[in-house]
Amino acid sequence: MDAAVSHDGAGSDLEREVARRRTFAIISHPDAGKTTLTEKLLLLGGAIHLAGQVKARGERRRTRSDWMSIEQQRGISVSTAVMRFDYDGHAFNLLDTPGHEDFSEDTYRTLTAVDAAIMVLDAANGIETQTRKLFEVCRLRDIPIVTFINKIDREGQDAFQLLDEIQETLALDATPMSWPVGMGGILQGMYDLAGRRFLPYARHGEHPEPVQAEPAEIAERLPADQAEQFLEEAELVQEACPAFDAEAFRAGTMTPVFFGSALKEFGVEELLWNLGRMAPPPRTQPAEPAPVEPTNQKVSGFVFKVQANMDPNHRDRVAYFRLCSGRFERGMKLKQPRTGKTTAVHNPIMFFAQDRDLAEEAWPGDILGIPNHGTLRVGDTLSERSDLRFTGIPNFAPEILRRVRLADPMRAKHLQRALTDLAEEGVTQVFRPVVDSSYIVGVVGQLQLDVLAQRIETEYKVQARFEPSPFDTCRWVTADDEDELQRFIDRNRSAIAEDRDGAPVYMARNFFDLNRIQEENPKIRFSATRER
Repeated sequence: MDAAVSHDGAGSDLEREVARRRTFAIISHPDAGKTTLTEKLLLLGGAIHLAGQVKARGERRRTRSDWMSIEQQRGISVSTAVMRFDYDGHAFNLLDTPGHEDFSEDTYRTLTAVDAAIMVLDAANGIETQTRKLFEVCRLRDIPIVTFINKIDREGQDAFQLLDEIQETLALDATPMSWPVGMGGILQGMYDLAGRRFLPYARHGEHPEPVQAEPAEIAERLPADQAEQFLEEAELVQEACPAFDAEAFRAGTMTPVFFGSALKEFGVEELLWNLGRMAPPPRTQPAEPAPVEPTNQKVSGFVFKVQANMDPNHRDRVAYFRLCSGRFERGMKLKQPRTGKTTAVHNPIMFFAQDRDLAEEAWPGDILGIPNHGTLRVGDTLSERSDLRFTGIPNFAPEILRRVRLADPMRAKHLQRALTDLAEEGVTQVFRPVVDSSYIVGVVGQLQLDVLAQRIETEYKVQARFEPSPFDTCRWVTADDEDELQRFIDRNRSAIAEDRDGAPVYMARNFFDLNRIQEENPKIRFSATRER
């Protein structure tokens, strides 16, 4: 049994620091305004001091979001960045996730490391395909979601239509915390429903102070037609929309809704202030042999991402580590149950948007970067305990399989190193057919292949091409009877490969083939996911 939090100074420090932490991700469809919102939150938290720095290029760009050259060229986020800042007494850890659907695996792993999420919707487009997919990932983990309806300074859907869409499409109770007074060209401001305050909208850069007022007083400031509409909407919102319920929100069944314009910095501060007030502190994490409470004094956490070569000059390799319990101190020796080895963490990194600083200490909810040379990979647990393993970080069966062809056979070892490194990062999955020595890579989308090819060439100086594979999909195979599994493998050797851990995988030529083989082998389990 782990030691419980004591009543001495260390215990009270741990409880206090846990209560201050808010670790969250921002999820959205591409172009909904996620990067702009990230920038404005960092400005409010003092993590950056100049608008546009999140989109900086060159040497200054390395430790901020969108650092990879393909991200700069295409204007998308394909990797996860971590940024820490303080605001209103809270310590925020912001994880910026890929918006493109081809990188949904990276987003899923990131969401295992957060306690809440901000869902950004474009007021004109509402809930789009990728938003729905990311929401479903949040639902799998019961992650509380705060909704920010962005771009209300442009023409968009009716606010009630947007609320209905959230409720009908996502089966979430939507409760507005603020309400737009007009939208697009007639936007006058926003009404804070809980605080009974009016936030005037300024079109020329000034920032007027909020006004404490009841709806009837606000209506007196508006043109006659807008005044009548606002009073009707304010009354309808109060009567028809459910009141905010903290328990339902934290259970993932209710979303508080905020309106604003990230580009114009309108409504963003209200969003951040309420995130600190509403979002949960670090939550209990699923693990074996038992879930881990953040206030447990034994240090523990897990690796949810590995990023190599963020600095091409130094070939660095950083594991992103979510601290789940205890007070971490630099130099600690932590056990790695997967290998049975002990890792001394001498140079942990804390990410502050523009800078990387050595972390002398960290608390549950914090994200650390641990430089390493391939000893850590996605899903690894690090802990003061040797019997602990965090769960819920799976591999997913890829949707695209391609055979790798090497332009120069003399570079085979370099290709193996590149594929091994990139598989450990989660950029791709790598399979070796048991009947030949080729490699097959598995990805979710075509854009992942583009990133993979570029990184193999630029970081490892290897030219490789991806050719069509005879297989369309794959499944990990297991059985209760090891002899039964071995007989299955022997009978189907031409369709069997191994993943990077040596686990057997059935490679199917199409879904008809997959369904047939499953029906013929009822004692074999065919799994679309595999715990890391």
